[in-house]
Amino acid sequence: MLHYINLKMTGQVSFFALLFLAVISVTLAWSDCGSVVGTLSDVQVNNCPPNARRCTLRRGSNATMTISFTPKEDSDTVKAVVHGVVMGAPVPFNLPNPNGCSESGIECPVKSGNVYKYFTNMPVLTSYPRMTVDIKWELQDSAGKNIICAMIPAKLQ
Repeated sequence: MLHYINLKMTGQVSFFALLFLAVISVTLAWSDCGSVVGTLSDVQVNNCPPNARRCTLRRGSNATMTISFTPKEDSDTVKAVVHGVVMGAPVPFNLPNPNGCSESGIECPVKSGNVYKYFTNMPVLTSYPRMTVDIKWELQDSAGKNIICAMIPAKLQ
């Protein structure tokens, strides 16, 4: 009888562990695409549920984004570089404010080991076509190295 209970409990624990891992893998709508001198810990996009496979961005609105990260090296500057990746080809996106040290919640210089939250408003213009796009968002240090790189699957509607 004791063996039966032990096997049953082990099976239940294994099942819930697998279920937990499956839920985690589905809920991350973003992925790290090449963070070099930093660790990407979270990406949040307004009106994008945490379990969405793609974030829906409405044309004619602003998408507010928050990126949490920890640099591994000090840097005097932080620069945002953004590309829309369409059918594998990166297309540069000009931000109204690429300076990550100004009006983004970050005070420069950034220091290794500290946690930072970068936020921005990205205009989603009505002139953009309705399409599926991956947004490649990089925050670069003063040497041009990626502190973080986040790939955010999105759909423009």
